[in-house]
Amino acid sequence: MVSNDVYKIIKNERKTVIMITHDIAEATSLADRVIVLSKRPTKVKNIYNIKYSKDLNPIERRKELEFNKYYDLLWKDLDKNV
Repeated sequence: MVSNDVYKIIKNERKTVIMITHDIAEATSLADRVIVLSKRPTKVKNIYNIKYSKDLNPIERRKELEFNKYYDLLWKDLDKNV
């Protein structure tokens, strides 16, 4: 899957990457930190530090309980009329 390939490249190259997505699952499975922005004028609404108890690839992360916790937190934050 593409997300696993992107994850491997980022980890192997030891690079910092800024990714922009509207996909909560992608954000919580790939990122170490997710920044939620408000509507215009854009401001930082919230910052989430994403930590998993094991070193997993994005597909494996989606099966973890922590994934559901982060997904729900972000969904609630975005559901408040961003």
